[in-house]
Amino acid sequence: MTTSVRITYSSADQDEASWIPGLQAALPGAEVSLWQPGVPQADYAVVWKPPQQLLDEQRGLKAIFNTGAGVDAMMKLRLPSGVPVIRLDDAGMSVQMAEYVCHAVIRHFREFDGYEADMASGKWSFRKPRSRIDYPVGVLGLGVLGERVAKAVAQFDFPVNGWSRSPKTVEGVQCFHGAAQLDAFLAASRIVVCLLPLTPETDSILNARTLAQLRPGGYVINVARGAHVVDADLLAAIDSGHLAGATLDVFRVEPLPKGHAFWSHPHITITPHTSARTLRSESIAQIARKIAALQGGQTVAGTVDAARGY
Repeated sequence: MTTSVRITYSSADQDEASWIPGLQAALPGAEVSLWQPGVPQADYAVVWKPPQQLLDEQRGLKAIFNTGAGVDAMMKLRLPSGVPVIRLDDAGMSVQMAEYVCHAVIRHFREFDGYEADMASGKWSFRKPRSRIDYPVGVLGLGVLGERVAKAVAQFDFPVNGWSRSPKTVEGVQCFHGAAQLDAFLAASRIVVCLLPLTPETDSILNARTLAQLRPGGYVINVARGAHVVDADLLAAIDSGHLAGATLDVFRVEPLPKGHAFWSHPHITITPHTSARTLRSESIAQIARKIAALQGGQTVAGTVDAARGY
């Protein structure tokens, strides 16, 4: 890496004290610095939820690297024309997501939440074993994370359905695609896992109408973005008895506001957006490899299609 390569870093909530030295170590000879208004032009930007001013000022960028799999925050900004936005392919997140979702599915299926409540109250209880065939799991979104989750869930012998915008083939998964097959996917699923990118088309996709399509006693696991779920509709579906409950890791407002109904609902489990965290060392190594490839005139994976929003 030559000294002519300049990289600017900006993040709304990550630690530049770790990221900048890490990038510098992975890209010897490059100049890596924290973005500030008015700094010199850079060749590459490594960002998470950057300010619009950075994109407006840095007009000579060759590429923008998003330090996460989700790019919905980037898509709300005015992006420099012709500059590719490149997201992380995985960087250790897919195995974390598979762990989280399998845990949530099994906890619900085996009724461990009910046993926990019984043990807390001093009650020794028994529940009739359930049949996996009655609990098909539907994965909304078959990208890198979604495909890994679908395959992991299938290892526990649950029937697995998958839905994506365009046709996909995943071994062991019954695949649906497109708006025309969404209702069929939902009707075939009892547990639904949301792993969709957030776009105008997927905003509020889990609403009163779509939740009603799930099999009675359905269960929702959302590990994508809070805006995929209409909060009031989810609560109503649970309180009516159509849904058995939900596990939610993401919310429309984060941190989840005090007093929100999700905090105290007996059939909703919440976690603080921790299902799959960006692993810094893996992410830095991946970004460094891609910058080196771009410098060598090669193409790289993970380039975002701005028209689709992911």
